[in-house]
Amino acid sequence: MAANSDVISVVYKMLPRAEWERAVQAGFYAGSADDLRDGFVHLSAATQLAGTAAKYFHGQSDLVLVAFRAEDLGPALKWEPSRGGELFPHFFSDLPADKAAAVYELPLGDDGVPLIPGGLL
Repeated sequence: MAANSDVISVVYKMLPRAEWERAVQAGFYAGSADDLRDGFVHLSAATQLAGTAAKYFHGQSDLVLVAFRAEDLGPALKWEPSRGGELFPHFFSDLPADKAAAVYELPLGDDGVPLIPGGLL
């Protein structure tokens, strides 16, 4: 099922804690190596987090999940087809650290996949 960008009010960035701490100090997050290669910061809607965690973050510890209100990101936030044609949020600028609405710890589950906080799914 494709995310409906008209009703998605919060988008998320999963990343190593150290990268987020550097972003907070700098005031922005320029992106991961994949983000920089692709020309935008990859984000996820809540319904996409489990798939993103399993596919891209399996076995990685000390991760955080940063929530942003979609309306706070303005026109640089675009919804584009990605995995299986599903619409994903892509941010075409540096993510402003001061726009973060919340930051969640992401411990690893027994299967090595980061555990998404239950209230987000």
